Amino acid sequence: MLGAFLVTFILTRVVTRLIRAGRGPFGNAKIGNVHVHHDVYGIFLMMCAGAGEFVYRPPPPWLQVLAVAFACGAALTLDELALWLYVKDVYWAREGRTSVDAVLVAACVGGLLLLGANPLSDEAETDPSVWAATTTIVGNLAFSFVALMKGKISTGLIGIVVPLIALVGAIRVAKPHSPWARKWYHAGSSRLSRSRERFPADERTWWESVKDKIGGFTQT
Repeated sequence: MLGAFLVTFILTRVVTRLIRAGRGPFGNAKIGNVHVHHDVYGIFLMMCAGAGEFVYRPPPPWLQVLAVAFACGAALTLDELALWLYVKDVYWAREGRTSVDAVLVAACVGGLLLLGANPLSDEAETDPSVWAATTTIVGNLAFSFVALMKGKISTGLIGIVVPLIALVGAIRVAKPHSPWARKWYHAGSSRLSRSRERFPADERTWWESVKDKIGGFTQT
């Protein structure tokens, strides 16, 4: 699933860039004058794959086929997450970086599932080491969530698989326009002043540059 998810996302970005540049045999899908976004295909693909698994419970290799189909649909859908949030086509705008964030978060979670313990397995009921590993994973995800709420996207994402980075990101000051700062850093407070000093408004991080290159964003 993780491999299918990443490959689909990469191919989708390549195709959309070719369409934008007017190169290759690709073009925007339309029904009449309506532009059909690729998240529509992703939603239907996930629905069909999910229904097929729930209804038929197929044995291998069809189980793997449905898993790949579901992952492909998830990639197509999350690649246009910004469209859901802003209810307008911001695919190439700065707001479109939200979609790249969503895809990278999903990929990190997929990697974590590959590396982590399965708390729903039969061994989890009797093996203390499984519960210890699960507790560690849940705690680390909590630190990563706090880091993401503080506006530290790169720290939060990397921290999903590197616990120390998540802890550091959760402890340090939040970015001034992050959800955490809006909730806890009141106007005129020393914490808000330190946040603005640490993260100037005109500063661009390496992570934002990476997302620009991945997404192909050019609008300001």
